[in-house]
Amino acid sequence: MPRSLVRGKRKPAFRASPTNPEIEEIQTEPKRHRDMPYAPAMRCGDMLFISGATPSPLYHKHPHLLHEHDHPNKIEDQTRRAMETIKGILAHQGLTWTDVVKVTKYLTDMRDQDGMVAVMSEYFGDWKPASTTICVNQLSTPGARLELDMIAMYPRDPAMRGRR
Repeated sequence: MPRSLVRGKRKPAFRASPTNPEIEEIQTEPKRHRDMPYAPAMRCGDMLFISGATPSPLYHKHPHLLHEHDHPNKIEDQTRRAMETIKGILAHQGLTWTDVVKVTKYLTDMRDQDGMVAVMSEYFGDWKPASTTICVNQLSTPGARLELDMIAMYPRDPAMRGRR
């Protein structure tokens, strides 16, 4: 049974690109946007590009303060934290796990893949987006063993489904 996410109402973008109003910056906690050198997600037309999520809190200081990055050691717990961050971004935009079309998974140890996939399936259930797994030497915070980024698609008007 997936960790359900009910489709809700999309919250407004934080701001739009000054040169292209089709590109919108998503901030789930707008008051904390100054803490981040990047947006948690960007909406581009019908697509949502979600920045990489680690076991660290979504909003944290830059440069990093180590006390904000106290990660559990088990890959399952780290995966759960990253998935909960992404779940919050999806919910903020009125999307669900079945709106995700692509996942990129970064691991510091490929032996962690099975534990990571087991936790991800708790969220996705039977839904299987396109996926790439990459092994990297190190991630942005000491102790982080994985990072996940995703691409989701906003549903079109239900009356238009199946028509092209």
